[in-house]
Amino acid sequence: MMPQTTPRVCRDCDGFATATITTGLPATDGTRATIPVHCPTCRGLGRTFPAALTRAGK
Repeated sequence: MMPQTTPRVCRDCDGFATATITTGLPATDGTRATIPVHCPTCRGLGRTFPAALTRAGK
């Protein structure tokens, strides 16, 4: 039987892999600088692959 290789939704970010946050105070034109932050578990993909099945002692 082959292990399942279908990607699953990341359990840490629940599929919302990238968030945008502001860097602080507003600029002179009233806008705010933003930066994207990616989920460290899925590296911004929103999905993960299940761990390979291993058998101890075989």
